[in-house]
Amino acid sequence: MLKTISLFLVLMAVWLLLSGHYTPLITGFGVASCLLTALIARRMDVVDHEGHPLHLGPKIVMYWGWLLVEIFKANLDVAKCVLFPGTYLNPSMFTTKVTQTSDLGKVIYANSITLTPGTVTVDLDGDEVTVHALTQTSAEGVKNGDMDRRVTKVMGEA
Repeated sequence: MLKTISLFLVLMAVWLLLSGHYTPLITGFGVASCLLTALIARRMDVVDHEGHPLHLGPKIVMYWGWLLVEIFKANLDVAKCVLFPGTYLNPSMFTTKVTQTSDLGKVIYANSITLTPGTVTVDLDGDEVTVHALTQTSAEGVKNGDMDRRVTKVMGEA
């Protein structure tokens, strides 16, 4: 039941952010639609441990903050590539090991790499991830293992 309530609250927050209408009638429709969606998801048994990972708690919020800073820095790196391609653009593809043991941890890590501009996760196979990077800096950002260690810590696998 806690996951259903949490799903409703997340849906409601997203609805409020995106709707822009706060009259009683429209807000009532929003509450009703979010509640109906949460109840249907519960009835269909699709509100699960991995799809709605409440067990990660505040650790994931701290990770998101760190990831936002990394995304900002990577945006600057990609902007340099656009402005000065001859100097900064140095594409590469490489494979690196992941230390996460759970599928959820591996997916969070692979998605974090892809969310960071200048890097894309091409393949995730077992305990290896193949990454394409636009610059040497973005490649080193993945190879140094900081993101991997942080995701492992969030998942409680360290």
